[in-house]
Amino acid sequence: MLGVFAHPDDESLLAGGVLAQHAAAGARTAVVTATWSQDSPRATELSTALAVLGADAPRLLGYRDARNKASAPGRPRWCDVDLDEAVAQVVAHIREFRPTVVVTHDVLGQLTGHPDHRRTHQVALLAVEAAALTHLYAEAGEPWQTSALYATTHPHSGIGDLGPLLQGVGKTLLTVPDEYATATVDVTAWLDQKWAAIRSHRSQLVSQRPLPALLSRLDGERRERILRTEYFTQLRMAPGAPGLRNLTP
Repeated sequence: MLGVFAHPDDESLLAGGVLAQHAAAGARTAVVTATWSQDSPRATELSTALAVLGADAPRLLGYRDARNKASAPGRPRWCDVDLDEAVAQVVAHIREFRPTVVVTHDVLGQLTGHPDHRRTHQVALLAVEAAALTHLYAEAGEPWQTSALYATTHPHSGIGDLGPLLQGVGKTLLTVPDEYATATVDVTAWLDQKWAAIRSHRSQLVSQRPLPALLSRLDGERRERILRTEYFTQLRMAPGAPGLRNLTP
């Protein structure tokens, strides 16, 4: 399984449970992260979080977060980078890692509609298709056909305690119709790992508005209700390909 996400902590918040689940089943897991430079504190936090989840070392593209100039000084914002350049880099990671399943952001950019999330969704969709074609990005390695592509998402009925939590700090709630969530995964068995990975992003625990900080101020029962279920939209599935809940190594 290969995650393709915009920022350090997206992987833990949105798919930490399934990453831990698949690693526990013996599958290789890794995450491509579009923003923040490799010498930043958040890169170190990401490395710790991925280790907690049983994933490979970080694969940072090193672009600038659209909302943080200090994330990668001198680099363009991820949401502004040339599309062909962005797709080529993700294609290279797909061809090198050779995943069965790719997981990324949904078309809304998750609940808050972050421009980096939307850009990542666009790039991941194009990269999965391009990675399989010999005549595209030949310099990025041998073609590889990913079997399944999923987008993490939030259905209307699954927002629960998360809604008031985000609205309380002025954040938006961009949810999808329930039928868009084609895979619902109970990650209770991996909840301790998921929460430990989220807490590894320590810089996000000290401010008021980041979701890890909001979650850290909740009682354990409410936090568990928010984190124990992960929702996905199946965007692509090859015949006979394994789904999120039955992937075998």
